[in-house]
Amino acid sequence: MIIRTHYSNQLSPEMSGEAVTIAGWVHETRDLGGIYFIVLRDREGFIQVTMPKKKVSAELLEMARGISRESVVAVEGDIKSEDRAPGKFEIIPSKIILLSMAEVPLPLDTTGKVGAELDTRIDSRFMDVRRTETAAVFRTRSNVLRAVRNFFHENGFVEINTSKIVATATEGGTELFPITYFDREAFLNQSPQLYKQMMMASGLDRAYEIAPIFRAEEHDTRRHLNEVTSIDVEVSFVEEHNDVMEILERLINYVYREIAGTPELKALSIELPIPELPFRRITYDEVISMLQDDPNVGDIEWGSDLDTACEKELGKMVGEHYFIIDWPTDSKPFYAMPHEDKPELSKSFDLMHPRMELASGAQRIHDYALLRERIEAKGLNPDSFDFYLKAFRYGMPPHAGWGLGAERLLMTMLNLGNIREAVLFPRDRRRLSP
Repeated sequence: MIIRTHYSNQLSPEMSGEAVTIAGWVHETRDLGGIYFIVLRDREGFIQVTMPKKKVSAELLEMARGISRESVVAVEGDIKSEDRAPGKFEIIPSKIILLSMAEVPLPLDTTGKVGAELDTRIDSRFMDVRRTETAAVFRTRSNVLRAVRNFFHENGFVEINTSKIVATATEGGTELFPITYFDREAFLNQSPQLYKQMMMASGLDRAYEIAPIFRAEEHDTRRHLNEVTSIDVEVSFVEEHNDVMEILERLINYVYREIAGTPELKALSIELPIPELPFRRITYDEVISMLQDDPNVGDIEWGSDLDTACEKELGKMVGEHYFIIDWPTDSKPFYAMPHEDKPELSKSFDLMHPRMELASGAQRIHDYALLRERIEAKGLNPDSFDFYLKAFRYGMPPHAGWGLGAERLLMTMLNLGNIREAVLFPRDRRRLSP
C-alpha cells in the first residue's frame, strides 16, 4: 500500500476530482454537526479533510471522531475545489487509516494557541518541531548550511572532517571536556584549529569544515552553549587577514541573499535586510576610544576582551555587521600573527553583529621558530604540540582563517531570543537530555 502519494504543497484546486493519498498529523478537528473537519498537517503545510454526513459513511465519521489530535493518519480521497479551505481545496475522504494514536493530554500545544516555556519545548522537542514556527527555524537552519556549502564550493574550497577526540587542548587552558580513551585521558575538541592549519601544509589550500565543537565553559546565558556547530575556514597563500575577512563578509552576504524571501521566513513573518558590503572595519584602539566615555560601560583596561555591555553599546553605535581588527597580541591565541611594526598588536579580527560576536579569525603564524616562541610565551609546553608543529617544519605557506558560529548566525538572522532556539537538542551546563 502507498501511504502517501502527495505532500500538501503538491496539491491544488486544479486537481479537483483526482484521487490522492495524503498522510500526516491531525492538527485540529472541528465538529459542526452536519460536517466534521480534520486539519491534517504534513511537512509542507496543512490540508483540510471535509466529511459531510451525506457524503461519507457513518462508520467513517464515527472512526474520525475517535482520533485524538496529533495522531498520525493516512487519508485516501478525492480533491474538491473549495475557496474557503486552506489552499482553496479540500479532501473528501473515502478511507482514513489510523497509523498511530496520540496519547492525551499532549506535552504542549502544537497550534500555538497555548504558549509553552522554552524548557518545556526542549523537553518535548519532537513535538515542538511540529509547531509551524519551530519547524521554520530548523528548515531555515538547513537552508543556511546548504547555502554555506554552496558558497564554499563555488569559491573553490575543499570540505574536510577533523577528529573531535584529541590528546591536547587546541589553545591551551582548561575549557575542555575530558573523556576516558581506553587507558588514556583524551578531550572533546574545542576547535579544529590545529588540524585545519596542518592541512595548509598538505596542499589543500582552501579548506572548510562544518562540525560540532565543545567548550567546557560554565556560562549560563542566552547566547552560550557547550556544544555548538562551527563553520571553519583556512586559506593558504594569503599575506593579510583582510583576505579571509573579505571571504567571511561575502559569505554572510551570500547566505542572507539565499535565505531572504524563502517560505520559512514568511512563516516567521521576517523580512531579512541584506547586509551591505564591505563591512565596516574598526580597530581595537578605536573601539576603546568609542567606549571610554559611555556611561553604560565600566572602566575598560587596554588589552582586555569586550564584555556583553561593551558589545551591546558598540552595536547601538554601529548598527550593522562590522569587524573589530588589530586586537592586542596577548588577548589572542598563540597562533595569531603579530604585526611586524607593532608586535603588541595582532593581525586578528572579530566579526560582530549589533547583538553579539559571530566569528573570530586571524592571519596565522607560519614560521616554526616564531610559533614555538609564542606557545612558550603563553605558558604552554611546545612538546605537547609536537604533532602540530611538525607540519611547520617541512614547508608551510602563509595562511589565515576564521571560525563562525552557526547557531549565532541563525540567532541573529531570525532575531531569536535564545540560542537554544537555534539547535535541536541544546547542551549547556544544566542540560544533558534529551
